[in-house]
Amino acid sequence: MNAHHPACCSPLDTHNPLPNSLAGAQLISTRFDPTLFAEDDFARCDIAPVRGVAKRQAEYLAGRLCAREALRRVTGQPCVPAVGEDRAPQWPRGVVGSITHGDNWAAALVAQREQWCALGLDVERLLPAERAQRLQGEILTPAELQRLSGLDDEARATRISLTFSLKESLFKALYPLTLTRFYFHDAELLEMDHDSARLRLLIDLHPEWRTGAELDGQFALFDNKVLSLVAVAA
Repeated sequence: MNAHHPACCSPLDTHNPLPNSLAGAQLISTRFDPTLFAEDDFARCDIAPVRGVAKRQAEYLAGRLCAREALRRVTGQPCVPAVGEDRAPQWPRGVVGSITHGDNWAAALVAQREQWCALGLDVERLLPAERAQRLQGEILTPAELQRLSGLDDEARATRISLTFSLKESLFKALYPLTLTRFYFHDAELLEMDHDSARLRLLIDLHPEWRTGAELDGQFALFDNKVLSLVAVAA
């Protein structure tokens, strides 16, 4: 295995911020600093490069480093998932996974396909109240907007941020199973407590994933971020 670890990334971390660990799954995370990214980091880490500004390159490198270590721990093979035509990671046969990065933090979650059909992991910086107010109509359905009534500005912003992240995780979980793109208004958050949620599809995506299908999600708040996960059991 390549031993080089770039200066732009903190040591890989096995701590899982989520409330419930998935059986047989491995989450690896790192913090990254784009200002410390070096042009030869990809070559020294033996990872195919991606084009873009330093931030894009650093976050991509951080995510792939996490994925490689998670794959090593789950399968014994430290490989790096390639990028598909749809820009989604291409996982090895028999494995499912998800990569996320945001706010200088990256993580990958990997599991055996015999235990999990799909994983959707997403991290987002919590939206400031003003921005949440501007974006709420793009993220929330009319029913979800109604459920915001009575919440103060901070609680509304947190709920909108959580809904955004959970719907991103839902997409990342279901797109590989359906190969159908869908958008924020095509699913709704039905209920939520302090660390879990339930979502429902509002459109047909696939014969096995139709309107009304419901899935559970979980989330954690830390460092002014939300990390969410939607997992589909085998």
